Amino acid sequence: MAEAPTPSPSPPVDAPLFSFDAHPSRYRHWHLTVDGATARLAMAVDNQHPHREGYDLKLNSYDLAVDIELADAVQRLRFEHPEVKVVVVTSDSDRVFCAGANIFMLASSGHPFKVNFCKFTNETRLAMEDASARSGQRYLAACNGTTAGGGYELALACDEILLIDDGSSAVSLPEVPLLGVLPGTGGLTRVVDKRKVRRDLADMFSTLAEGVKGKRAVEWRLCDATAPRSKFADLVKTRAQALAAGVDVGPKGPGIALDPVVPEIAPTGLTYRHVAVVLDAHQRTAELTIHAPCEPEPATGEALQQRGAAAWAIRAFRELDDALLRLRFHYEPYGLILLKTRGEIARVLAVDEALATHRDHWLVRETILNMARTLRRLELTGRSLFAVIDPGSCFAGSLLEIALAADRIYMLDDDAGKVAIAVSDLNGGALPMPHGLTRLQSRFLGEPARVEAALALRGPIGTQAASKLGLTTVAADEIDFAEELRVAIEERASMSPDALTGMEASLRFAGPESTDTKIFGRLSAWQNWIFIRPNATGPRGALTLYGKPERPGFDWRRT
Repeated sequence: MAEAPTPSPSPPVDAPLFSFDAHPSRYRHWHLTVDGATARLAMAVDNQHPHREGYDLKLNSYDLAVDIELADAVQRLRFEHPEVKVVVVTSDSDRVFCAGANIFMLASSGHPFKVNFCKFTNETRLAMEDASARSGQRYLAACNGTTAGGGYELALACDEILLIDDGSSAVSLPEVPLLGVLPGTGGLTRVVDKRKVRRDLADMFSTLAEGVKGKRAVEWRLCDATAPRSKFADLVKTRAQALAAGVDVGPKGPGIALDPVVPEIAPTGLTYRHVAVVLDAHQRTAELTIHAPCEPEPATGEALQQRGAAAWAIRAFRELDDALLRLRFHYEPYGLILLKTRGEIARVLAVDEALATHRDHWLVRETILNMARTLRRLELTGRSLFAVIDPGSCFAGSLLEIALAADRIYMLDDDAGKVAIAVSDLNGGALPMPHGLTRLQSRFLGEPARVEAALALRGPIGTQAASKLGLTTVAADEIDFAEELRVAIEERASMSPDALTGMEASLRFAGPESTDTKIFGRLSAWQNWIFIRPNATGPRGALTLYGKPERPGFDWRRT
């Protein structure tokens, strides 16, 4: 087999190193205020501080820096301000809510960054909807000005949309007529699936660059209510109070402070408290290892609240989340992630048992929900995932979900019988995939009896038993294990990354479809394809020529 070219271990020029850590005291693009049960999250984009040089963030347009702060605010509200029942998303700019993703940022970025930017933005919108559905924090979009493209997609992620009626403010998705691309953060799917806009009206709306205003926007179901400028603040207040009154999720609080999650960075990888990433530039692999807790963890909700963000179940999964984002944006050539664990199975099972027993406690619930979101980020990552179960592994319960999210599971059949996995109550539905199934249900879609058989087991499950249950892909003895794994890694590294991305995305979510999977499986794939077509990004493409006097030149063939 021909040796693949060796990339540099340093990140590509298009993806310089940056941090996903944020805090309201350092926000440059958002103002977050909390007043009892209501939070106000106002977009106030500083156009002089884009994610990177080369463009201004005019008209409250956003880029990755803006979205990193938004993602932090959504997460922070859930953990630090559980008393909040409604979040009003609005703008501090007069007559502009949000003009959407910055076009010049998109036009000047490389293809991988475009796709990963759309993914991250999608995941942030989904986190807002998750907070509404599961954490009792409703979102209200108060569109006090022009709401275009990604700005309207932000509003679509909210439970209600209010639009100011001032004669000029409109909602619009102008990507198709103006840019030759699609609304990349779920706009089309949410218009018809979530807001249930009629198909023909959605067609007209999506091809009207100027958008739809006032009462017509309400009639078409594009927003819920409208009011003139003089009455808009009262409308927002009334609807926020009504949304808050409808929230009933039991007692909460006090919140816990989320500390920074920033790794030590070296040319060979990343090191956190509980997570480590080792990069192999020659094989283009990243070995991602999660360590089990080394000491007893909180056994009740109250004890978890006292430990706060330092608790393993919170900290380790926040670190995993950060590592996945850095792998996406900073280390694009590393196409295969080898998932490993280290530690004692019993300690992981003890954490899971405490979480399952006390899941009615608000912080325990938020901890489990954060674990679930992180696991979904893992399987929505466009990399091959191989789980490696060898001596010292602790793929149990919540960590077993990491293996079940992988494309393949390699498990050593050792003579001593010390290599094992284990299930816990959390494998039964607390950590769902994007389409709502458990990973066991998705794995055994045609053999549901195997799901119940696996969930019924308690204690360590050895390699032979795991293989019979169908919980491994390859079970090999000590003579063959290393060689089988080496060959599999080399084979994977030799294949087309584009073909692998499409194959993996098609195979990972067997079973029913949801709004989440439509957004990622359809829009992300289509946007990926459209972004490399000359009609959008060629020398005379619509996105390339945006803002210039020339008209785009299209290849009129439909494919």
